[in-house]
Amino acid sequence: MRELRPLVMHLVYSFDVGGLENGVVNLINRMPPERYRHTVVALTRCAEGFCERIRREDVGFVSLHKPAGHGIKLYPRLYRLFRERRPAIVHSRNLAALEAVVPARLAGVPVRVHGEHGWDVSDPGGTRRKFQVLRRLYSPFVSRYVALSGHIESYLTGRVGIAPARVERICNGVDTLRFTPAATGARQTLAGSPFADASVVVVGTVGRLQAVKDQLTLVRAFELARARGGVGQRLRLIIAGDGPLRGEVEAEIRRAGIGDAVWLAGERTDVPAVMRALDVFVLPSQAEGISNTILEAMASGLPVVATAVGGNGELVAEGETGSLVPAQDPDRMAEALLCYASDAALRQTQGAAGRRRVEHGFSLDGMVARYTAMYDQLLQRAGVAPARS
Repeated sequence: MRELRPLVMHLVYSFDVGGLENGVVNLINRMPPERYRHTVVALTRCAEGFCERIRREDVGFVSLHKPAGHGIKLYPRLYRLFRERRPAIVHSRNLAALEAVVPARLAGVPVRVHGEHGWDVSDPGGTRRKFQVLRRLYSPFVSRYVALSGHIESYLTGRVGIAPARVERICNGVDTLRFTPAATGARQTLAGSPFADASVVVVGTVGRLQAVKDQLTLVRAFELARARGGVGQRLRLIIAGDGPLRGEVEAEIRRAGIGDAVWLAGERTDVPAVMRALDVFVLPSQAEGISNTILEAMASGLPVVATAVGGNGELVAEGETGSLVPAQDPDRMAEALLCYASDAALRQTQGAAGRRRVEHGFSLDGMVARYTAMYDQLLQRAGVAPARS
């Protein structure tokens, strides 16, 4: 029997732990299975453990093991893959996967969607002319762009020169059933955490330990807050995640002499539990698109201290759901940490406001509905009938 459901091929650089990848997982898991089939294609590799987060049994995974450098050597393999599997839609994400739209068009894929989720590590502010030109060169091969924030939408239409009609803004959604406030209204104890004392105030972050996420600034801010005495001595810090910056973070903690007040929790699979073990969530990034972890923290009922970069200001309502501070500014971040450490009522009020904001404006079902409608519309324009439930 002929399969009537169109196939969407999701092209990513690597399918492993990360915010972009979590977005793909959420989209596939939540999209009605009778509407679209899905295959995830990683230019490098699909991590087996991470693939298990997709609950649908009809989803395929392809690892191409791309070496460093431009992906033109993969064009023949990608062309054959597209011709053999006949996807109706190829949906690439971020600059590292954008080059796949060329063989997709050559293979006759009717719709090529490209999503911009955030900045490349080597271009944290989106200012490098080289990457703007690359995006412009690939634009004739793209049917529709998806910008995950207003900041990225402005970048595509302004600096890259994409026509506004070709760009659709779809913000990430968060699973408000999985990420919920602690049932008791008070911080829960996380397995393995040394900070069970109810009198302390636990601040923390979740994310890959890498330069653009800038956990070093958080450690320095935490050191300053502790050094100011008083309520600062009640502060404790949890950093969940792993990556190439771990050695530098460990060295900074040793230099500051704050090892007894900091827990490097490593990579965690229980992120909702990590959130419920915090009193305040901190995102010290130097650059962001739309941060999944901010949304997850807000859904968990936490006030958020975030750097005023990228789309963070579109999520955190200053003075209402959290505080925005300049990037790479430990002093301002320390001030914010001390403010929350000294005011439990403020933490409670802003955390509850963040939860309401997520429920009303960043639901996962709303995100999935917008992607589904976009896929349907683009297929109809290309003369391909989408499946109907």
